[in-house]
Amino acid sequence: MNQVSTRELAGWLNATLQTQRFKDYCPNGLQVEGKATVSHIITGVTASQALLDAAVQANADAILVHHGWFWKNESAVVRGPKRKRLATVLAHDINLFAYHLPLDAHPTLGNNAQLGRLLGLVPDLDEAGQARTCGPDGLVWLGRCQPATTLGELSHRICNALQRQPLIVGNAQQKIETIAWCTGGAQSMLQAAIDAGADAYITGEASEPTFHMAQETGTAFLGAGHHATERYGVQALGRAIADEFGVRVDFVDIDNPI
Repeated sequence: MNQVSTRELAGWLNATLQTQRFKDYCPNGLQVEGKATVSHIITGVTASQALLDAAVQANADAILVHHGWFWKNESAVVRGPKRKRLATVLAHDINLFAYHLPLDAHPTLGNNAQLGRLLGLVPDLDEAGQARTCGPDGLVWLGRCQPATTLGELSHRICNALQRQPLIVGNAQQKIETIAWCTGGAQSMLQAAIDAGADAYITGEASEPTFHMAQETGTAFLGAGHHATERYGVQALGRAIADEFGVRVDFVDIDNPI
């Protein structure tokens, strides 16, 4: 079985995802150091205990996730679930890699790129041929539905692709052509989509003000699930790692209705 050094893998991931570009809510990269070499990686959305247990059962050398640990403003106290999670990776010498905003934003492997591909959305391109974006760190992607569709039909497309009924704010017969999207908990970026002139905005979660803003501006809103919209970037990144280094990479989907 092929293997790669943990140091080389970390360097490749950091360079590929351009981690230095982002001021994030958590450290990106190797969050917990384990074995010096890696031949089997388990990928998932969140470094939950269930994912850690799956990695231990699979005898994996590393875990790669979108939602890792050590978030800004969280307590530094190590007890309860946090203690159990940390004890699990340390006891089994497992490396934990996590990439948050860099994985959202990557132009081909990222969550936004992968969700757009899955839903058949066509990104608008800038003069350099890159996807046109807006919002903080350019995290909101802009594009269109081709051909134009209705909000109800778009909702049905999302349901079929993600196996989840999205939360919808808007008229089901409303025509949707221009569209903005940002996976995960990006409901606060609805205003950026409105300012960009989008007919609809897709993200994972909603907050109480989301309803009023969508209703009062006429920009439709679709909340398709935080987990459901962010399953695809880490899978694409895992495939890229397997192609680059020839190591085994398996995705484990720990379902989350939120």
